[in-house]
Amino acid sequence: MFPNHRPRRLRTTPAMRRLVSETTVRPAQLILPMFVAEDARQPRPIESMPGVVQHTRDSLRKAAVDAVRAGVGGLMLFGVPARRDAVGSGGTDPDGVLNVALRDLHTELGDATVLMADTCLDEFTDHGHCGVLTEDGAVDNDATLARYAEMAVVQAESGAQLVGPSGMMDGQVGVIREALDEAGHIDTGILAYSAKYASAFYGPFREAVDSQLKGDRKTYQQNPANVREALRETELDLAEGADAVMVKPALSYLDVLSAVAELANVPVAAYQVSGEYAMIEAAARNGWLDRERTVLEALTSITRAGADLILSYWAVEAAGWLDR
Repeated sequence: MFPNHRPRRLRTTPAMRRLVSETTVRPAQLILPMFVAEDARQPRPIESMPGVVQHTRDSLRKAAVDAVRAGVGGLMLFGVPARRDAVGSGGTDPDGVLNVALRDLHTELGDATVLMADTCLDEFTDHGHCGVLTEDGAVDNDATLARYAEMAVVQAESGAQLVGPSGMMDGQVGVIREALDEAGHIDTGILAYSAKYASAFYGPFREAVDSQLKGDRKTYQQNPANVREALRETELDLAEGADAVMVKPALSYLDVLSAVAELANVPVAAYQVSGEYAMIEAAARNGWLDRERTVLEALTSITRAGADLILSYWAVEAAGWLDR
């Protein structure tokens, strides 16, 4: 034993551990995903995601204000419409639930937060896919791009400062950038879901948005086995003008997140998805895990892997824990 080599000296007290911590999670890095339901008369609990609700317009405003006061850096909105159709008309309707909610929060909060919108059709289609379908039931990439372009412009006009194309259609970032610029929204950014995997961890989210999906999205979301593919997708999105890139899910794809962070010259986000949330909540409720420690450890691991931004359903709570 060499007496001068004692790494434990730097672990002796909480203050010492804070001082030498190599990774820090800040509340401003956290983004809160929020759901607003068109026909909700009061907040509706999501059974598979304890503590998360489908908001009314009024409860959304209150929760958004509370999140900003807690120090959360941004809000990502998802709409749950009362009616759906084959092309997701509600997503491009200026009076659709998501766009109305964006206007509500833009009026309420102004520039006090970064307001983001999910730019995808899956919540609005009666088949649950992320795009327009061909006659044989396949997703039509190019027809879907036209819908995304329209959707992004409407979201920008409603107050979104970042639009989040999450459908994994080829060319979606370039088409959206062109549409935004032509409409005069040159300052509206694009948070590209560059590496979104066909994951089993999305189950609770589909309850949260009342998804109509039958089957899967493996023909357009990425194969969980592939890393190089994620890097190609990221390079394409950067070349098309992405202002930030995303890896989704987070915990099962920390290696992908690390590789994307090495590649990207823009902020890198990771989405701590509904399945990750549900697993930790279930284990904590059964007394198997310490909830606060586990959540903060997970957030730290995602940051350590290279995320600059983290979408998390614990964003508000975690912000309070981190500020203590």
